[in-house]
Order: sequence, then C-alpha cells, then structure tokens
Amino acid sequence: MKERILRQIERGTLEREEIRFLLETHNKDIQEALRKKAWDLCQENYGDSIFIRGLVEFSNYCKQTCYYCGINGKNSEIQRFRLPVEEVLSACEYGYNKGFRTFVLQGGEDPSLEDDYFISIIKSIKKSFPDTRITLSLGVRSYESLKKLKEAGADRYLLRHEAANEELFGKLHPKNQSFEERRKTLYHLKDLGFVVGSGFMIGAPFQTIENILEDFDFLQELQPQMIGVGPFIHHKDTIFHGEGNGDLELSLKVVSILRILFPQALIPSTTALNSIHPQGRILGMLHGANVVMPNLSPEKAKQNYSLYDNKAIQNLEAAAYIHELDEEFMKIGKKIKIDVGDPIDGKRG
Repeated sequence: MKERILRQIERGTLEREEIRFLLETHNKDIQEALRKKAWDLCQENYGDSIFIRGLVEFSNYCKQTCYYCGINGKNSEIQRFRLPVEEVLSACEYGYNKGFRTFVLQGGEDPSLEDDYFISIIKSIKKSFPDTRITLSLGVRSYESLKKLKEAGADRYLLRHEAANEELFGKLHPKNQSFEERRKTLYHLKDLGFVVGSGFMIGAPFQTIENILEDFDFLQELQPQMIGVGPFIHHKDTIFHGEGNGDLELSLKVVSILRILFPQALIPSTTALNSIHPQGRILGMLHGANVVMPNLSPEKAKQNYSLYDNKAIQNLEAAAYIHELDEEFMKIGKKIKIDVGDPIDGKRG
C-alpha cells in the first residue's frame, strides 16, 4: 500500500480511499512525500510568491449562535465592538501604505449593519485605492444583498461551508441555521461573479475522517478559487470548551491534500495554525499554502474578535510587522508579492 500511495502522490492523482489512507496514516515517509508534492505544485503554479491580505475585523456582534464560536450572540462574557466606517477606511489606508493590495472585511452577522454600511466602505476603498481587491466575509446573506455588494465593487467572498455532512452541521449549529441555505449562498456567490472561498474546521467535535472526505467531495463539486481550513480550537465560553485544542498533523495533511486536489487555489496558512504552533504559519507554507492575512484591525478589535481561545494576534500576525514576516518567508525560499494576488484560473478577483 505504501508504494502505491507514494506513486499516486507523485502523479498528483488521489482517489477517495487513498485520501482516507493519507488522513489516517502517521507514516513519516508518506507524510513527507505528500508535503513535498504540495510544495512542488505550489511552486509550479505560483512560484515563490506569498500573497498578503489585510484583515479588518469590523464587528464582533453576531445574531448567530454557532456552538463553537466565541463571538456567538449568546456569549455575554466578551466585550462587543462595532467599527465606524471611518475607522475601517483608516485601517485600509494604513494597510495600503504598507503594501497591501487586498483587504478582507470580516465580522459577525451583525444585525445592526445593513447593506449601506458595506456599500459605503466598498465604494470608498475603490475610489481611494482602485488598484485593490476587496474580500468580504459577512456570513450568509440574501441573493439581493450579495448582488448589491458585488455591484458596489466587492471582488471576493469567503464563506466556509463548515461541514458538508448535514448531520455534523446540525451538531455544530442551532436548528435555525440551514445547511441548505449555506450551500445555496455559495452557489449564489458564484452566479454573481464573486471569486469564492469556502472551507471547514479540522478536528471539530463529532467530526470523523469520513466527514472530511465529504468536505473534499463538496469542494470538488463547488470548485472554489480560495479554500480556507484550520484546526478546530475550542473557546472557553462555548459548549465545546475542552473539546480540542488543534490537531497540527491532520491540519497540515489536509492543506497538502487540498493543494494536490486544487493546484491553482489560493490557500491561506491560517492564524489558527499559528495559534497552535509557534511555527504554524511557516509549516502551512511548507505544506502548500500561499496566502497570509496579517491583521490591520485596531487593537480593541484584535483583542475582542475572539473566535477561539489563545488566538495569535501579536507580532507577525499584525500588519505592522510585514517586513519581518517577509524575512521569515525568505528563510524557506518564499517572499511576499505586492500584488492583488488573483487566482491563476484567468478570472479577475
């Protein structure tokens, strides 16, 4: 089995049962072959470039009550914040001057923020910095709302499907959140011309290897241009407190498998990886990731946008340390590219 798997890795053609084997194996030779193939494919498609995205967390108010999330609407233990438009724009201006050409606006599903808030921000960014891309991460929204945001100038949208298995989705979310509505929203985004990102947590409560295989199946059906995955890390103020604190080995294998399945995808080395290992960001790159998202948010936002415990928010996670981050990447033969970082499938985004 080992020799057959090694041959299939080298060919870059993985079938479902081979992926199952890779997810379950602890064989170091196989893991290294998997990592190297993912690295080679990333080099083949994107060279030594690492793309940076400036993350702006605009609000931690959320109407949803996802069981795993620290900013869920029922958590009364966190300090809530909501940034005025001017503060979001100031963060983007700071980022632009630092070399960022893509901004990611991320927040909870804040019921007080209507389309006009986002339209104002999008139009202002595009007017001031027309050579940039805007990525939104606003959760599930109606087709009409998404259409307005696209027409205002938004380019990309991140919406993790979280779980492709409906039973698992129901164990992670309350009944008022629709499994089908989330999937439908992802297809609406594609129909509207967004560059689409999806993904899932690795090692979530109740998740099995079969569930992860179902996630791969769904992503192959959806064909997103961006795929964000990261280890599940519990939050002390949720019902899953103590359920897990990050599976590094499994997370890195998932990143590598995704690179093989989607060689042209934009795959971030997530903050969650760096939160469970001091070299998590670099390990993600070594396993096939090619995007990082340093934080442009004001300090009050970084401190209180608490999706999980022990989130890395200081030093190289912050946009102020972009040059030091570049020096870190150079040690493994990578470098930050000052560019919008469009996917190479020929679609602008």
